[in-house]
Amino acid sequence: MGVEGCTKCIKYMLFLFNFIFWLAGGVILGVALWLRHDPKTSNLLELELDGAHAPSTFYISVHILIAVGAVMMVVGFLGCYGAIQESQCLLGTFFACLVLLFACEVAAGIWGFMHKDTVSKEMINYYDTVYDKAAKESLIVETEQPAAAVLKVFHETLSCCGKGKGTAILTKLTDALGLTDLCPRSGVSVDCHSRIDALFTDKIYLIGIAALVVAVIMIFEMIFSMVLCCGIRNSPVY
Repeated sequence: MGVEGCTKCIKYMLFLFNFIFWLAGGVILGVALWLRHDPKTSNLLELELDGAHAPSTFYISVHILIAVGAVMMVVGFLGCYGAIQESQCLLGTFFACLVLLFACEVAAGIWGFMHKDTVSKEMINYYDTVYDKAAKESLIVETEQPAAAVLKVFHETLSCCGKGKGTAILTKLTDALGLTDLCPRSGVSVDCHSRIDALFTDKIYLIGIAALVVAVIMIFEMIFSMVLCCGIRNSPVY
């Protein structure tokens, strides 16, 4: 025989929220793995030119997200088991883990908000460097053109061409004259700066929404776990 009355209700509500938390951890882990292996981002972030790799800030964030998802699944299971067993020790450990996770999430959220444009800016700067090198290579006849090959991956992956409208028209003109082969065959007119910005901004917002939902769940779990722990302590059965 365990807790009774309202405390018993709290017990099953905590179990329900922990199950949701466990599922959320699985979803975050799955989304993070998708972001890590998404063909568009993978094709761009694995590029290399003259020993210089594409910026890896986005991958660092994704790897942190993978770790968070895995830890959430472990902590969620701990909370479910602690609630069912009505164990003060497990619930106390669960609460401590939640506080630690919540603090890390708040810190990561503040850092992410302050650097939300960093990923796209770094990638745009890398694209501009590759574009300028490819433009110089096109002036030299009968030489290898590694920058042009990297630039072609950008254009084909994002279905874009050029830094802006002006460079897009110029690149299409050099393609038409047979001097280069950089723009996609589809004849798109969208510049790559806007494509890069949209690609990474959308994914960062997706991460932000997931973090907000998890934070709300964690607040309820911390409240319920403390109420249940106090209920177990004050229960005449224990």
